[in-house]
Amino acid sequence: METLSDLRRFALDSVRLILTGNRLYYAWVGFLLLLLALGAAAYTAQLREGLIVTNMRDPVSWGFYIGNFTFLVGIAAAAIMLVIPAYIYHWKPIKEITILGEMLAISALIMCLGFVLVDLGRPDRFWHIIPFVGLLNFPQSLLAWDTLVLNAYLLLNWSVVTYLLYCAYTEKAYARRIVEPLVLLSIPMAVSIHTVTAFLYNGLAARPFWNSSILAPKFLASAFCSGPAILLILLQILRRTTPLEIKDEALHKIAELMAYTMGFNLFLTGAEVFKEFYSGTEHLIFTRYLYFGLEGHRTLVPFAWASILCGLAAFTLFLIPRTRKNWITLNLGCVLIYASVYIEKGMGLIIPGLTPDTLGELYFYRPSWTEIFVASGVFAIGFLAFTLMLKVAIPIILGEFTQKKGMART
Repeated sequence: METLSDLRRFALDSVRLILTGNRLYYAWVGFLLLLLALGAAAYTAQLREGLIVTNMRDPVSWGFYIGNFTFLVGIAAAAIMLVIPAYIYHWKPIKEITILGEMLAISALIMCLGFVLVDLGRPDRFWHIIPFVGLLNFPQSLLAWDTLVLNAYLLLNWSVVTYLLYCAYTEKAYARRIVEPLVLLSIPMAVSIHTVTAFLYNGLAARPFWNSSILAPKFLASAFCSGPAILLILLQILRRTTPLEIKDEALHKIAELMAYTMGFNLFLTGAEVFKEFYSGTEHLIFTRYLYFGLEGHRTLVPFAWASILCGLAAFTLFLIPRTRKNWITLNLGCVLIYASVYIEKGMGLIIPGLTPDTLGELYFYRPSWTEIFVASGVFAIGFLAFTLMLKVAIPIILGEFTQKKGMART
């Protein structure tokens, strides 16, 4: 009974804390709610009219929604870039901020599920893919596997974060026998969510552009670049706007690890391009369309080369210790690698995989305003979730928000 009472008090005090803040906090939350309202309005129109209000058609049936979903799965998986040095090598500077990476993973997974939902033509049938409720066609369906691993990883991270914050709130030591196995379990779980996502593409035999055995490791390599890039910028913002102590050595170590994964990602990209152009089979048409265009149509060419150049520039900045430890060039590299991977997982992956289609038709897809507004609403949900988690977590981490202090304040 005492535990239930403590949990109830923890929840109520957390809600009270979320509802209080300065003008900047209210302005940020208000902006996110505005984006959410615009996204909801656009999604209402999509529900009423159907997916015809998007620019997806039979030749290109996956578009902006699935591109964002694929990218965000990588962001969620990148949390293990903090877990491995923190819990396997017990490196204290990173262990202190691991919970922030897990909260980023939770936010990314919420957005992933949101993009899956808005991409459904019949969202009323969403219950079919809910574990233990719908008919998952498990284990034959890769979508069933993806549903299970995404929800399991979300539940795992949410449980660990909530338990750690609750223990800090009640000023009790957490049980290592509970936390450490769960955190270590998150490593193969993180690998599995992006591997299964890669297999969703890889298993479509009618799409030769995706039929590559290195697609899954390439997904993981790019994820371990883009996820930490976002985290590095967020950690610097938190260090400037809150009393939270985040050591330089932790940020520099993350940047060093990113240099290795960026190099591996570029190597895999080069290996795939070599295979396609050197073999010169009929399947080269998709890669040629991406990098050089077809029949005078060069829609994707600027995006493809921008992704390559941004990746090379970011790799150079992160590889050199002097530029990796300079905050200006470090942040520039983070922006460049984010742009590189975002293009690679969207325009550089989905569109050439579907164009030309199986009948040779070239359909030129670009997101409609409906898709952009709906996507902004989904992103707003994720950013709002991360903001509210931070609003509770940072005072707890700093020791300013505990059961005794919360009770005294209320």
